[in-house]
Amino acid sequence: METLNIPPELERYWKDLDCGFKPVEPVFAECMREAMAVLSPQGVEEYISNARFLGKMGRGAEPILVFLEVAPNTAKILGEEAMHAIMACVKVLWKSPNGKAITPFLQSMHAVAERLRTAEQMQHYLDLVLDFTERTTGSVHGIHKTFPSPGLPDFFNQVPRLLSLLTIQGLRNWVEYGVRYYNNHPERQIDYFTLQSADSRAVLQRERQGTLLVDNERKLDMYMRGLWRDPEQLIPYSLAYDELRKPQPYFDKLGIRLPDAYDDFVPAVTVRSARDQRPAAVSVSGLNRYRACLAHIAAHRRWSKAVIADNFSPFQRIAIELLEDSRVEYLAMREYPGLRPIFMALHPEPEEDACDTEHESSIRHRLAMLSRAILDAQHSYQHPYIVEYANRFHELMRSGDASTAEMADMGVSFIAKTRLKSDQSAKIHFKNTEVDYRDDNRHLWQFIEQGDEEETFADQNNAQVEEAIEGLPPRLYPEWDYSNSTYRPDWVSVYERIHPHGNPADIDALLNKHAALAKRLKKLLDLLKPQDKVRIRYQEEGSELDLDVALRSLIDYKSGSSSPDPRINMSHRNDGRSIAVMLLVDLSESLNQKAAGCDQTILQLSQEALSILSWAIEKLGDPFAIAGFHSNTRHDVRYLHIKGYSEHWGDEVKSRLAAMEAGYSTRMGAAMRHAAHYLERQTADKKLLLVLTDGEPADVDSHDERMLIEDARMAVKELDQQGIFSYCINLDPKADEYVADIFGKQYTIIDNVAQLPEKLPQLFISLTK
Repeated sequence: METLNIPPELERYWKDLDCGFKPVEPVFAECMREAMAVLSPQGVEEYISNARFLGKMGRGAEPILVFLEVAPNTAKILGEEAMHAIMACVKVLWKSPNGKAITPFLQSMHAVAERLRTAEQMQHYLDLVLDFTERTTGSVHGIHKTFPSPGLPDFFNQVPRLLSLLTIQGLRNWVEYGVRYYNNHPERQIDYFTLQSADSRAVLQRERQGTLLVDNERKLDMYMRGLWRDPEQLIPYSLAYDELRKPQPYFDKLGIRLPDAYDDFVPAVTVRSARDQRPAAVSVSGLNRYRACLAHIAAHRRWSKAVIADNFSPFQRIAIELLEDSRVEYLAMREYPGLRPIFMALHPEPEEDACDTEHESSIRHRLAMLSRAILDAQHSYQHPYIVEYANRFHELMRSGDASTAEMADMGVSFIAKTRLKSDQSAKIHFKNTEVDYRDDNRHLWQFIEQGDEEETFADQNNAQVEEAIEGLPPRLYPEWDYSNSTYRPDWVSVYERIHPHGNPADIDALLNKHAALAKRLKKLLDLLKPQDKVRIRYQEEGSELDLDVALRSLIDYKSGSSSPDPRINMSHRNDGRSIAVMLLVDLSESLNQKAAGCDQTILQLSQEALSILSWAIEKLGDPFAIAGFHSNTRHDVRYLHIKGYSEHWGDEVKSRLAAMEAGYSTRMGAAMRHAAHYLERQTADKKLLLVLTDGEPADVDSHDERMLIEDARMAVKELDQQGIFSYCINLDPKADEYVADIFGKQYTIIDNVAQLPEKLPQLFISLTK
């Protein structure tokens, strides 16, 4: 074997390696020197032995090349003993159909070691890998493994990113979910382990460490309302899935966009000279990171004005944005001085000589130093222009609030004075220049001519506005998996819409048809109406004059001793009945069938029954709402508003009821959870959810007929914990087989559907006596 490029002292190792792959020889010497520097003599021998095995196992040059490069530093982090376990795992993969996964496994090894740091944690990871491999590698007859794991190579590609977000236990839980639910679906398994599927991201979010926006949204909303008088919707986005272009906070017409989670900020340990008297950087909690970001955005919303972008170059825009960021932060800290230590801890502190100005574009580096110098009066920078423009900034701010236009002038001047030839270089110095609590400043610019920047922001905003006008975004709900006794997080997407309109005269005709029934019901309703009245005094507007208060106000007015009280009216309210009702109607395809012994469809009878019941509830004065639902897989559960709590029974509601149509399937649990979302907001002593359905819960993507029945049963339990009483009116003659499993004893089966218009109002009256 030729060893032309191998130094004499390494020839023995090269001979022991016995490798015929040409790409290995050029890197062998460098890899060996690194191995000999960090490994013991015994470790070096094992290093060569393991590399020889990888070169002989028939998978080409890639595994041995990767191992030679990453193994020394991996052993340095974890200890040499850990390499035995790693190689044992490699041999298990080699003996299975998963040989193609060996290379990505080795490629991720060093990144995994840097995250886990100990041999014990690495062993937990390897156990997870072996369990994953065993459970997802397929066989024809259940004896010999013949099919490779579909998701294993993709898992290894994703694992460095996953471990940057999850603990090893969180990773185990995330993997367990994917293996459990997608073991028999190769394509879906791949989507899950490449983070392409919605539930993959949802489980990752659930297992993530850090401060979650969803858990602190109320605190942050109160922070914006109380300190900034700027209530605005907070909308999360994820930092976990965009590796190439990290998204930044921003705001637009739809709300303020923030990361879905923030880890606590722990400053890097820096060595300072004895003369440096500046205080050491402090840690910042995830919640305070959100507050810093919101304070910055709120300051922009209060003090920034948009300027025309077409007149400035890209470099000038960057400088203007940075100086405007500094200006609004200066004004925010003037109003709330407690923001300063948080801003100073989060703002990077780039070293003055960190950038090679001959070969790198230093524009970001210079601007980051200027921003730090403006924020930190005790900065150590000596660059004359940094010092000059920091002083100019403070002089300008001492004379008042300054303006965005003045920051634009200063930014253009700074770029002109500090311009370097290397600024045009494609190699840009990014290290320690990102201020991650600041937004992307899209609000600062107005574009006269269409350009790339405008397309980036404006088109995106227009699409979002159109989507918001067209309909609300889906609301995600979990679904109960009885086979594993766990919830599938964010599994079902519920889309809500206002029901289309029809002819309200059709409903009036139905009410006239049942005039005799309405007359009988009216006598019962009169008995149910609350008779006790409570006087509500001190009203500026009311049904009658409160004489005592009116006379007192008149005396005050005549005597001039004090201002007369304008609250001289009073009103009354009924006392003794406090019930809020939600009528949830199953609008699945089966309602189009004709009812037994009748010429009408079940849908038509349901319309009649709902019309009479709505008229009756309106007579009682109980707040009530009506909604219909149907589904077409878990991705499309449709929730149709027919009547809201704030609406009265009139032509608008009648027109929606007249237009009712049936179609698709019945995913009942998700619809009940969404109905409860509205019902629980009502301030009533008793909250009643009436579910009118003609069959058991089912959907086209649910192959286990018990799955959606058990989910609906769990939804009833959840509503009961929220103080909502659920009751089912079922029109299915075979409902005895399942309805008690869902609703317990809280149901009625109407075998003769033709009697529904008469029985439904009577049932409601009996439930609400």
